Amino acid sequence: MDTLKEFQKMMAAQTDLALATIGTDGIPNVRVVNYYFNPENNIVYFATFKNNVKVKEMKQNQNVAFTTIPKKENEHIKARGTAIKSKKTIFDLADCFCEKIPDYRETIEYGWKSLIVYEIHFETATVTLDLSNSKTLKL
Repeated sequence: MDTLKEFQKMMAAQTDLALATIGTDGIPNVRVVNYYFNPENNIVYFATFKNNVKVKEMKQNQNVAFTTIPKKENEHIKARGTAIKSKKTIFDLADCFCEKIPDYRETIEYGWKSLIVYEIHFETATVTLDLSNSKTLKL
């Protein structure tokens, strides 16, 4: 398995990830978010509404974990990292999100005033093709 090639393919093709944060009560919380992965800087970007619970959770604890939602069998990426509020706006990344998720333009048009962008920085990722093909990749 060419781990880097499979990683890049999955990050480009998959549109959703399950994002785990630590709740303000110390209990884990998980939800599905759309994302864009920039292969040039190895950063995952996602947008959320300013008043969303995950914003409060990430302010309190920036440590997160995620796994992509498979589109083909069990192919997925799993990683842990740090989530920080991005200096980029949803308009800076609009074309990237909309190229990957065409319906995302409606979300931007509807909620642009309330959307903020977060970045997930991570150094390693586990790439899984199936039960017998799984490797960890250092980025």
